[in-house]
Amino acid sequence: MTAQQTPARRGPRQVVVRAMSVFSAFGAGVEPLLDAVAGGTPGFGPVERFDVGRRRAKVAAAAPGSPDLVGELARVIDEACDFDRSTTRLFLAVHGDPALARSPGSASTEAFAARIAGECGFAGVRAYTSACVAASTAVADAAALIARGRAERIVVAAGYLVEPDQYALFDAGRALAVDGRVRPFSAGRGGLLLGDAVGAVVLEAAGSAEPLARIAGWGRGGDAYHVCKPRPDGLGLARAITDALDRGRCQVCDLGYINAHGSGTKQSDAAETAALYAALGDAAAKIPVSSTKSVHGQALEAGALLELIVTIAALRSGRLPVNAGFLAPDDDCRLDLVLAPAPAAATGAHALTLNVAFGGANTALLIGAP
Repeated sequence: MTAQQTPARRGPRQVVVRAMSVFSAFGAGVEPLLDAVAGGTPGFGPVERFDVGRRRAKVAAAAPGSPDLVGELARVIDEACDFDRSTTRLFLAVHGDPALARSPGSASTEAFAARIAGECGFAGVRAYTSACVAASTAVADAAALIARGRAERIVVAAGYLVEPDQYALFDAGRALAVDGRVRPFSAGRGGLLLGDAVGAVVLEAAGSAEPLARIAGWGRGGDAYHVCKPRPDGLGLARAITDALDRGRCQVCDLGYINAHGSGTKQSDAAETAALYAALGDAAAKIPVSSTKSVHGQALEAGALLELIVTIAALRSGRLPVNAGFLAPDDDCRLDLVLAPAPAAATGAHALTLNVAFGGANTALLIGAP
C-alpha cells in the first residue's frame, strides 16, 4: 500500500485548541518564542546549568538559571487552564528517566506524572515517554478521544529542561553540532542541539467559544527501520502525513506551511525530504517549510508540543518561522525553505507539524484555522 492509499478514520466531532502556554529558552510566553522563530534568532548560548568542560559541544538553547520542571509544568498548566480540572484528564509527555535531578522525589515516570496531575487538580493522567514523538502522540490520542465523543476536554502538557545526562549522551554519540548552530536541510549541517521546552495546550470539542486553532487531522506511521537511523525513503513519515491529510479532508493545495522535524542531521533531513515528496508529490517543492529547532533546539519529549504551539502561533499571526542557520542548498533537501532576511507571510488554511523519533516512530499533526 502506498502512502497515498493509506486509509484514515476519525470521529464526527471537530477538535479545537482552546488555550496554550509555553516556557522556552526565550522565557515565558508565546510572543517571545514567536518573535524569535519569525526573526530566525537562535537561542543557543554557552551552557551554564552544568559543567560541559569535557564535552565536544558547549551550547544549548537553555533559559537562564536552573528552572524547576515541576514548577514550570504547574505554571504553564495554570496559565492555560482557567477552569475546574476535577473532571479533566492530563496527558503528560516527559523524559523517560525519572532518576534525573530535575524530577526529584519521583520513583517512576508514572509517579512523576501522577504528582503533577495531583498538584494541578486533574481527574487522571496518562504518561508519554516515546522520545521526540511523545507529545505529538499525546495530542493525537487526545484528539481521537474527543473526536469520537469519548472525552469533552483533555489537557496535553510536556516538559524537558536541558540536563547533563542527555547532553552527555548526545555529545558522546557525536550528534551535537560543534559549531554551535543547527542548520536543518542545509549543506554543511552538523547535528542537533538541545533546548528547553515546557508547554500545555487545552484540547476540546468545538463549541461556542472562539478557539485558537483546530486539530484538523493526525497521523502516525512506524517503520522500525533501525534503532536510530531513519528509513531513507521516509515511508513511515509519508504514511503519517497522508493519514493526517485524509483525516482532515485536506488537499495538498490547502497547505500553507510545514513545520518540519528538521533535526539538522545529514541522514534525518534527507529522509524527511523524501517523505514529503512521497506524501505530497511535486508540491513538496512549493510549500514553505522550516524547522524551528534551528532557533529553539531539540526538546526531546516536549519538542513536538513546543512546535505545535509555534505552528499555531505562526498561522494566527501570519508570520512564518525562519529556517535559521542555512548555509547553502543541499541536493538531497529540495524544499521551499523559509529563509531570512525576508520570510514569507503565512497563506493557506492549514499547516503540518511533523516529528520523528528513534526506532522509526513518525507523527504528523494537521492544524487548521479556527
